[in-house]
Amino acid sequence: MKATTLKNAVHNLPQIIASTIQTEEETVIVTDEGSVVLVEQENWNSMVETLSLLQDKRSLTSLLQSIEARKKGNRPMSI
Repeated sequence: MKATTLKNAVHNLPQIIASTIQTEEETVIVTDEGSVVLVEQENWNSMVETLSLLQDKRSLTSLLQSIEARKKGNRPMSI
């Protein structure tokens, strides 16, 4: 994860955005009031989907069962 100041981000925003997209590495923009994180859109979508799945009890149970089965050397069932 890269970090930059707000002043640098204001002056170099196009380059920071391009770098974040190209490297898929988050960029933290630090201000006196706090920080924000710039994330490539595809990665953001994946994170939101993962959080959504983890909040759904059926999906989470299924995921945990699959992990346990894989640890025991079993192959996951096809859907």
